[in-house]
Amino acid sequence: MNRIFYFVFLIFIVGCKSTFKTQDFSTNNIPQAPKYNDEKNWAVLPNTYSEGLKEFSSKEIDTLQADVFYVYPTLNTDKDDVRWNVPINDIEQQNKVLDKTVVFQASAFATSGKIYVPYYRQAHLRSYSMLKNGGEEALLLAYSDVKKAFAVYLKKYNKGRPIIIASHSQGSTHAKFLLRDFFDDKPLQKKLIAAYVVGSIAKPDLFKTIKPMTKPNEIGGFVGWNTFKKGHYSKKGKDYFKGSVTTNPITWNLDKTTELNQHKGFLYSNKKLYKNALKVEVTDGLIWSTNPKFPARFFMSFLKNYHAGDINLFWQDIKENVEFRTKKWLENN
Repeated sequence: MNRIFYFVFLIFIVGCKSTFKTQDFSTNNIPQAPKYNDEKNWAVLPNTYSEGLKEFSSKEIDTLQADVFYVYPTLNTDKDDVRWNVPINDIEQQNKVLDKTVVFQASAFATSGKIYVPYYRQAHLRSYSMLKNGGEEALLLAYSDVKKAFAVYLKKYNKGRPIIIASHSQGSTHAKFLLRDFFDDKPLQKKLIAAYVVGSIAKPDLFKTIKPMTKPNEIGGFVGWNTFKKGHYSKKGKDYFKGSVTTNPITWNLDKTTELNQHKGFLYSNKKLYKNALKVEVTDGLIWSTNPKFPARFFMSFLKNYHAGDINLFWQDIKENVEFRTKKWLENN
C-alpha cells in the first residue's frame, strides 16, 4: 500500500491549536481487529436501522435497487484521550456514530439505497497533525478496517447491485483509497453510481478513470467540497484547498453562485429542515456559504469553518441529487 504521505496531499486536516496528550504508537496497544462477518461490527445494515435513521429512510426499503456504503468522519477529538485508534466496541463512540453522523449525514442517502455503515477503528483527530509520530500508522490501521469491511460487503451483501459511496472528513480519507483499490480502472466502476467524497482535498486527476462530475445527472464519477463562511479560509492558509474539486452542492453544475430560493434544505440538530436558508459562492477549492437562516443563526455567525456541516447544510440538496443520479443509473443499465 502507498504510504500515508501520498494521501497527506489529499486529506482535509482540521485546524486546531489545542495541545493533545499522546503516547507512542505501539502495536501492543492496537484495539482488536473487527470481523465484519459478525453483524455486531456494523453500525448499520439494512436490517438494523436505528429509529433515528428510520425517520429519514424509505418506508419501502426492500424496493430500493442500490446500496450506499458510508464511512463516517473523525469523532474522537478529545485532547485528553491518548488512544491512537478507537476500539469499535467503545460505547461512547458507537453512540456518536449512530446518533450524529448516521442521522445527520448518512440519512441523506437513505431514500436512494440500502445503507451499510461499518464500525472501524477510527484514528484520533491528532493523527493528521502528528503523521510522523504515530498518525500515519493510526490512519493506515483505520483504512485497513474500512477496506476489509467493504470486501465483506461485496462478498456477502452486494449481490451485483449498484453502489453509492458516501463519506465525510476522515471517512473521505479512507473512501478515496477505497475508490482507488476497488473501482478506479477496475470492472467494479461500472457499478458505481456516484461517490460523494466530502470534507477532504481531492484533485481532479486523483483517479485514473473516476472523474469529477459537473452535471447533476452524471454517474460513475465523484463530487466533493469543503465549506467555509463567506470570505474566510482555512487556518492552514488561503491556498490550502486550492485546486481541489469543488462541486456546487446546490446546482451540481458549474454555476459559481446560487440564490436563496435554490437551496432545498439544511437539516439542523433538531431534525427540522430549513429551506432557502443560504446562498453559496464557489471559489478555488472552497464553498463559501452565507450564515444560514435558522433559529440558532446568531451563534453560527461566530463560526468561520463550516466543516462540521458540509453535508447537513445541504442535506435536502444531496438527498434529491442522489435520487436523481440513482434513477439515471438504473435507466441506463
